[in-house]
Amino acid sequence: MWLYVVAVLLGLLLLRRWHRERQTVPRLSEKHVLITGCDSGFGNLLAQQLDARGLRVLAACLTEAGAAQLRAAASDRLQTVLLDVTSSQSIADVTAWVRERVGDRGLWGLVNNAGIAIPTAPNEWLTKEDFVKVLDVNLVGLVEVTLSLLPLVRRARGRVVNVASVMGRVSFFGGGYCISKYGVEAFSDSLRYGCGSPRSSPLRPFGVRVSIIEPGGFQTGMIDPAPLVKGFVRLWERLPAEAQAAYGRPYLDKYAKSSTLLHRLSSSRLSHVTDAMAHALLSRCPRSRYAAGWDARLIFLPLSYCPAWLSDTILGLFLPVPARGI
Repeated sequence: MWLYVVAVLLGLLLLRRWHRERQTVPRLSEKHVLITGCDSGFGNLLAQQLDARGLRVLAACLTEAGAAQLRAAASDRLQTVLLDVTSSQSIADVTAWVRERVGDRGLWGLVNNAGIAIPTAPNEWLTKEDFVKVLDVNLVGLVEVTLSLLPLVRRARGRVVNVASVMGRVSFFGGGYCISKYGVEAFSDSLRYGCGSPRSSPLRPFGVRVSIIEPGGFQTGMIDPAPLVKGFVRLWERLPAEAQAAYGRPYLDKYAKSSTLLHRLSSSRLSHVTDAMAHALLSRCPRSRYAAGWDARLIFLPLSYCPAWLSDTILGLFLPVPARGI
């Protein structure tokens, strides 16, 4: 009897959640959304999707070529701006540019999508500067962009959508990428929870909602095998002879092959990710986290809840072994 009651209540709760998540915020044509990293990939596709739905998209690109390509593919509503998230001056200039366009309405949505992955390699192959290069874009830049635009988002009682990764749950390879995505997860949680309780969150009284997007493997420029392999070879060639002997040349070759395999196994349907971003921006009841991709939901997220010995064993099956490894 009790099991039946519990099952019915659980079903009603899931039905209520499904119904609330399907409701969309009103007056989309009045809402401004700023998206970083719109030259290609997720940011480019999201900008076009939101533009097609009538929103006022402010697309931040790193290059003029990327901005021109996006303008040609979108309506006259969409506006582009050049943004380097590693430059405080560039962020300040874009903040002023956005303020002029949103006026008293404020900024409904901020999507922190800009990111890089290279250099990626075993940590021993890297220098401090290699880590800083990635962290400056993926984490420090994201934090500074958010802090600069947060007053405008607060004015609109809007949304902050931060693109992390399943690699922010399971650190599968060396370099700054996984570290930066763990940081994005933590920063987003700190925005949402403040001192550790939803009621104490500094943004909750203002109606600001914070969502994290956790994509799995998707075929974007970030996992293009050619630059990844080129980066591996460059890092290998600068290693001292002792380190090269410890790892062995076959280690480099297997690492390069794994990059090609990763790209082949990754999904080409970027809309799985951009649909999650759009839901976080436009649903009356957005989720705190969105896992996108079959590998994220079925492999990496479950793996992140496993004991360390088990996750280490499973991941170790797919990683090359150094020549002088145990």
